[in-house]
Amino acid sequence: MNRELEYMFLKCARVWIPDAEEVWKSAELTKDYKSGHVSLQLMLEDGKNIEHKLDPKTKNLPYLRNPDILVGENDLTALSYLHEPAVLHNLKVRFIDSKLIYTYCGIVLVAINPYETLPIYGTDIINAYSGQNMGDMDPHIFAVAEEAYKQMARDERNQSIIVSGESGAGKTVSAKYAMRYFATVSGSASEANVEEKVLASNPIMEAIGNAKTTRNDNSSRFGKYIEIGFDNRYRIIGANMRTYLLEKSRVVFQADEERNYHIFYQLCASAHLPEFKALKLSSANDFLYTRQGRSPVIDGVDDTKELCTTRNAFSLLGINESYQMGLFQVLAAILHLGNVEIKDRDADSSVIPSNNRHLMAFCELVGVTYQDMSQWLCHRKLKTATETYIKPLPRLQATNARDALSKHIYAKLFNWIVEHVNKALVTNVKQHSFIGVLDIYGFETFEINSFEQFCINYANEKLQQQFNMHVFKLEQEEYMKEQIPWTLIDFYDNQPCINLIEAKMGILDLLDEECKMPKGSDDSWAQKLYNTHLKTCSLFEKPRMSNRAFIIQHFADKVEYQCDGFLEKNKDTVNEEQINVMKASKFDLLVELFQDEEKATSPTGQVQGTGGRTRLSIKPDKSRDKSSKEHKKTVGCQFRNSLQKLMDTLNATTPHYVRCIKPNDFKLAFSFDPKRAVQQLRACGVLETIRISAAGFPSRWTYQEFFSRYRVLMKQKDVLADKKLTCKNVLEKLVQDQDKYQFGKTKIFFRAGQVAYLEKLRADKLRAACIRIQKTIRCWLARKKYLRKRSAAITIQRFTRGYQARCLAKFLRRTQAATIIQKYQRMYVERKRYKQKQAAALAMQTILRAYMARQKYQALLREHKAVIIQKHIRGWLARCWYKRCLEAIVYLQCCIRRMRAKRELKKLKIEARSVEHFKKLNKGMENKIMQLQRKIDEQSKENRLVNERLVGLESSYTVESERMRGELNRLRGVEEDAKNKANQVSSLLEELERLKKELSATQQEKKTIEDWAQSYRDEMEKMVAELKDQNGLLKKEKDDLNRLIQEQSQQMTEKMTRAIAEETQQLETDLNEERSRYQNLLSEHLRLEEKYDDLKEEMALSSNVSKPGHRRTDSTHSSNESEYTYNSEYAELEDGTRGREDVTRGIDTSLTLKLQKRVTELEQDKQLLRNELENREEQLQRASAMARGAELEYESLKRQELESENKKLKHDLEEMRKSLLGNAATGAGAPGSPAYKVLLEQLNASCEELEVRKEEVLILRSQLVSQKEAMHHKDEKETMTEPSVYKDDVSKLKDDEVKQAYVGLKDTNRSAAPDLRKLNEDGELWLVNQGLKETIRLLEHQLQTQRRTYDNEVESLRSELQNVKEENNRQQQLLAQNLQLPPEARIEASLQHEITRLTNENLDLMEQLEKQDRTIRKLKKQLKVYSKRIGEMGAGQTEGQTSPGQMVDEPIHPVNIPRREKDFQGMLEYKKEDEMKLVKNLILELKPRGVAVNLIPGLPAYILFMCLRHADYVNDDQKVRTLLTSTINSIKKILKKRGDDFETVSFWLANTCRFLHCLKQYSGDEQFMKHNTSRQNEHCLSNFDLAEYRQVISDLAIQIYQQLIKCMENILQPMIVSGMLEHETIQGVSGVKPTGLRKRTSSIADEGTYTLDSILRQLSAFHSTMCQHGTDPELIKQVVKQQFYIIGAVTLNNLLLRKDMCSWSKGMQIRYNVSQLEEWLRDKGLMTCGAKETLEPLIQAAQLLQVKKKTDEDAEAICSMCHALTTAQIVKVLNLYTPVNEFEERVSVAFIRTIQTRLRDRCESPQLLMDTKMIYPVTFPFNPSCLALETIQIPSSLNLAFLTRV
Repeated sequence: MNRELEYMFLKCARVWIPDAEEVWKSAELTKDYKSGHVSLQLMLEDGKNIEHKLDPKTKNLPYLRNPDILVGENDLTALSYLHEPAVLHNLKVRFIDSKLIYTYCGIVLVAINPYETLPIYGTDIINAYSGQNMGDMDPHIFAVAEEAYKQMARDERNQSIIVSGESGAGKTVSAKYAMRYFATVSGSASEANVEEKVLASNPIMEAIGNAKTTRNDNSSRFGKYIEIGFDNRYRIIGANMRTYLLEKSRVVFQADEERNYHIFYQLCASAHLPEFKALKLSSANDFLYTRQGRSPVIDGVDDTKELCTTRNAFSLLGINESYQMGLFQVLAAILHLGNVEIKDRDADSSVIPSNNRHLMAFCELVGVTYQDMSQWLCHRKLKTATETYIKPLPRLQATNARDALSKHIYAKLFNWIVEHVNKALVTNVKQHSFIGVLDIYGFETFEINSFEQFCINYANEKLQQQFNMHVFKLEQEEYMKEQIPWTLIDFYDNQPCINLIEAKMGILDLLDEECKMPKGSDDSWAQKLYNTHLKTCSLFEKPRMSNRAFIIQHFADKVEYQCDGFLEKNKDTVNEEQINVMKASKFDLLVELFQDEEKATSPTGQVQGTGGRTRLSIKPDKSRDKSSKEHKKTVGCQFRNSLQKLMDTLNATTPHYVRCIKPNDFKLAFSFDPKRAVQQLRACGVLETIRISAAGFPSRWTYQEFFSRYRVLMKQKDVLADKKLTCKNVLEKLVQDQDKYQFGKTKIFFRAGQVAYLEKLRADKLRAACIRIQKTIRCWLARKKYLRKRSAAITIQRFTRGYQARCLAKFLRRTQAATIIQKYQRMYVERKRYKQKQAAALAMQTILRAYMARQKYQALLREHKAVIIQKHIRGWLARCWYKRCLEAIVYLQCCIRRMRAKRELKKLKIEARSVEHFKKLNKGMENKIMQLQRKIDEQSKENRLVNERLVGLESSYTVESERMRGELNRLRGVEEDAKNKANQVSSLLEELERLKKELSATQQEKKTIEDWAQSYRDEMEKMVAELKDQNGLLKKEKDDLNRLIQEQSQQMTEKMTRAIAEETQQLETDLNEERSRYQNLLSEHLRLEEKYDDLKEEMALSSNVSKPGHRRTDSTHSSNESEYTYNSEYAELEDGTRGREDVTRGIDTSLTLKLQKRVTELEQDKQLLRNELENREEQLQRASAMARGAELEYESLKRQELESENKKLKHDLEEMRKSLLGNAATGAGAPGSPAYKVLLEQLNASCEELEVRKEEVLILRSQLVSQKEAMHHKDEKETMTEPSVYKDDVSKLKDDEVKQAYVGLKDTNRSAAPDLRKLNEDGELWLVNQGLKETIRLLEHQLQTQRRTYDNEVESLRSELQNVKEENNRQQQLLAQNLQLPPEARIEASLQHEITRLTNENLDLMEQLEKQDRTIRKLKKQLKVYSKRIGEMGAGQTEGQTSPGQMVDEPIHPVNIPRREKDFQGMLEYKKEDEMKLVKNLILELKPRGVAVNLIPGLPAYILFMCLRHADYVNDDQKVRTLLTSTINSIKKILKKRGDDFETVSFWLANTCRFLHCLKQYSGDEQFMKHNTSRQNEHCLSNFDLAEYRQVISDLAIQIYQQLIKCMENILQPMIVSGMLEHETIQGVSGVKPTGLRKRTSSIADEGTYTLDSILRQLSAFHSTMCQHGTDPELIKQVVKQQFYIIGAVTLNNLLLRKDMCSWSKGMQIRYNVSQLEEWLRDKGLMTCGAKETLEPLIQAAQLLQVKKKTDEDAEAICSMCHALTTAQIVKVLNLYTPVNEFEERVSVAFIRTIQTRLRDRCESPQLLMDTKMIYPVTFPFNPSCLALETIQIPSSLNLAFLTRV
């Protein structure tokens, strides 16, 4: 044990710790637990680390959390750890996350009120749960109801469903849905629709017994036990209701936010209605009894509509309008009574003011006097032993008396309504068993608890005791069944608490005793309680601060009760004088309320039947007398007695428990308050159930399930052949403590927590295996990725290096080539450039040298002249410069010398004055003189140089001056010339000035023009640019428009295409809907017809019982009136058969009376139809008499028409002969050829035949003329069959003029037509006329045959001519092709073509030879017949040439025309009396298996049609009608008898369709004759149009198809869920999860378990049977489509209702199963039938189970993928998704909300489940048969030897 604990309490283990807010909080261990530790290191879910101290005394560790895969289980007992936090968490997860309100807890169904309307109670859900095992589907109230219904039928034991819970927990709704389930599943055993009445009692009881409280808007304020009775076929026959402890105080007082009973507010809301004006009601706020709670309106509830519902329910239960208005009158009186104001007169008396309008209204409504009522409301009569006196009442007591009277009246009214509801639900059919539904208040505890809470909790104590005993009993039975040693389990026994309440000297006894005391009070009673029980009973306590209260320790909690009001409520006293006033009322209903119930009358006027069981009393005081002892029995005593009766009833039944939980006190949808939930779980016994289960072995596995789940923990050597021994060996190794498990016969039992321990071992093993697999896979993936990358890199390198090498080689080649090219190119360029430069250089040198020479010469010349000029100029300049220099020097010298002299003089004067200064000056004079001397020397040298230069300059100046003189002279000459030209310059200047002005003007003009041109150019450019822009815009607009037009055109095209497609789809949908509606109407009609037949049989049985020697049959029914009626022969046969049956059960008297009344009405209708038929017959006789007079004229006209036709044919034949003789050049048709001879013989024979016809016509005309004169003496009597013959003859006329003439003759011959049969005594003329008519008909038929033959021959000749033309063209093409070939190939092709042509010609000639042989034989045979007929007709002609007068005297023998010998025409003849035998042998007694295997498909249909053809051939309309009617009725009869046999239904569906196709194929309509052969066209019906019968037979085929679908559904239904969902087709993919008490169906394939192979085998059997029966392929496709729809719908519906099936592995299983079904379709060639599409919702659901469900991308992918599923279905699957292993993750609530947000714009049906009863509309495409009727042989095994082939 310690090892396991240490193993479980490791790091990361999760535990539950107590919490003040959330009750229990989840935490995770952050450190391993070791034995001896005093605390645990935990981390909460919010990341907070805490230290949890262990209890030092107990050392109890916290509760462990269950593994995630167990969280959210359907059954709480499936949890490994069974404790309070696990239960609370599991309920919370299911309720909040999965939106599941139902959960099993062993035998208890826990129902949490969602405060929201859920779509889980529809008829489709009821059908889904019907017939299912309780553990196979998700928890539901319907599952509990189905279990109770099934146990009632299986165990022959009455059942009870106990629904309990707090107010507002949903008890009433649960009970209501349970009753609805019984009403829907079982149906009613009579015509009275008892199940509707049972359901109709709910709105009545809710109106008068339910009210709004602070906890619930529709709280039941009374307890009720409804017994729903069933007969021996387990159909509802009636019901009975018992009520308990109505809360009468609510009538006069309501707390805040509460209301009175609904009925009062419904009446006030409907006060404006005319029928309620007399009640004088107004708003609910105007009455004291309805305004105290200050909440008169319930949100979302329309009280006016609710009253309409209540009134409709009253009417349905037989309470008529007058009684209803009486009830409403009493209720309105109660409201007015509450408004009666009582005032104080003095301290001890009170008074009601006079003319109180409410009291007056009360008295008026209840029919009592105002004076009496006002008197006894304020006074009370006291009796003593000697006298009686009246005592006034104080205002408070008077008010209490008024309220007591109101409560008493309402209680009486409530009991009256319950009694009459029971009377309406009672039936005189014997009750076989019943199911009781107990809707009773749960354990209640408030701040102030009074007498009502005491009684309620007392009842819950009793129910809890019964519940504990039942749970303990079931546990004990399970252990004994499995032969497991068991010990007594210690469980809480609340018998001491019950003894405290009900035992002798208990609380109730003391209360009753105190009530008997004259001065008993609540205080004295409380003291008695303290004295009696305070020291003796530990369950009884006294509050510390009160002497008027007591505390009882109930099983759920301690409750403190206030003693105030206990005695008054227990006594329930009412002023006796007030009761007497009520009894003296003039209002009958009020008097009835207050009298004994034995004398009460029923509002429906019905008297309770003597049959059936004795009902228990619904009123505790029913047996009491009307004496003063009436009020002697206290309320507590009554309640105790009724509760004891209830417990006796429950103990005699098998109980089923529903515990309703209120999740919060604020009525918030899907809001879970853990505190409130735990409180209720403790109170309702759920936790006690868990505790009892946990004390034993709560977890139970079969050996196979344990082996499948924990196979992973076993080694290969541990697996033995015996699974039981294998499991034992493994468990001994895994679990050391043997007390933790026990081995039963079929199961292994585990203690609490052991499954979690095994799950942890399994998870660790799987985790280690997963890690190893992941390691290996990741290594393999990494290596594979590396190798793939390495190979890719090598490949890339190889190609890259090769590419680089190729590029390098290419580059080297290009480089070398470029170098060579560059070398030669450069050489060429350089050479060319050199030569150009050389030539240019030579030319330049030549020019330059010449230029330089000239320049040099010019330069030399100019230098020479310049030297001369320079010489003279320089000389002159030198001289001038010399002179100027000389003068300047001399002047300068003079100035300087003068200045120096003046200075010397001044110095001398000074020196003279100063010798010292003079001496000083002389010291530097010598140096200065020496310096001056040197300067003078230098100046002299410079002077010499200057002189020399001047000499040179003078000489050059002289030369230059000479030159200048010559130049001056030249310039003077030039000046003279200039002076001469000066005058010319002035004129030229003037001219220049003028030209300048003109030029400036011209320039100005040019500038102006240029400016204008520039502006114009700018404007033009601007305009061009604008035009270009506009052009661009226009082009752009044009392109946009073109694109827009194209887009619009494309959009319009797409829109039109889409609209056409949508319209087509809509039309197809409408057509399918119309077909479906029509076919549903047909099925409904068939159901009604079957019901009518059943009623007819019951009437026949009743007639047999009453009049055994007399049977009346309806022999006048005709098939003209209805295609569904039976003929008289069948009626006699069936009546004779039914006459031999024994009547074993009694007949309901009311049903018999109704059926007799219905039979009388049908007899009257039949008599009317018979009279109408006789009138029609008389009209037809008169019409035939008028038409008979024109018959002879018509015959003569017809003969003339035949003669003209003969002439025309003769003329055509002559032209044909000429055309054939003219075409002598053709091959096969040339004269002398065999074909031509045969044709010519045929034409000659036809010509001879025409001549014979002409002679016959002449003979007939002469005979008719002679007969016409003798037609004036016949009678008016005619047969009914003749007019139809004449009408048929008229319809055969083809010429409109002849028809008009015939009609005119009819109008002119209105006199009575004579009877040919009475023309003479022996009727010879009539016989002659009949013979002539038969002859004419035969001749006409032969003529039509000849004409058809002629047309066929002409057509064949034309086809031959066309073939010759095509052959000629083909020969020309081959010749042209051969000419293009080589000679050898040409010869070979020619030979091959010639061989082919000769072979084809040979085959054609052989075929023609065979045809000609047949034609010759036929013509020879016809020639013999014609020759024989001509001889006879010649004899007849000689006889027919007598005069008319001789015909009267001499008898005329009838013409004997023998029947033409002919081949078999595909008809079967039978006698009228053999029709019964035909139908019996061919339909009623035919075995489909032998026919399908040994005979051709559809043989019965062919035989019936061949018989019908003969009836049409002989023109017998009666025979046609009776045959068709008999066929239809017989098929219906055999289907009714063997409708559950698939082979029979399939066989007759195939034959009915074949018969329908034959009627179409041989109807003569062109649309059905396209695929016929010419021989088949000859077999068409000629006299009758059976289009209406085709519709009847089509309807019959639809009914057979629907019967076939139902038959297949019944066969497939048990297989689908097991094969598609439960069975593991892929073994080992999905592990078996732990299950609770409700065991699911095992997924392991046992011998009796259906698998997918079973479904496939059954589908193959269906398909092969239909193929053997010859069912049309298109019809087989429709059947298969319907089969697959049923499979997909049933599978998806079960998936949506089973949480255990919504897992990843199950999705894989489903997809595999669907792929197997698709493979089956592919093998059968049925992939195009649409069956695969019907599985699309199932496929998408399976994909939804497998896809990722985390991110928004996943949500988007799911929304786009699941287009075939509705939003409700997607959300449901996501809510139900349950991981099977720990490696899977649950779907988060946020993700589901994301899905809902994305899908909220979908427009779809809110229905959750698919309609499994939906049948696709069926069509019967025309499928003509290629089988020739004349080749059909009738086997002798059918016993149809009486049929004759015609």
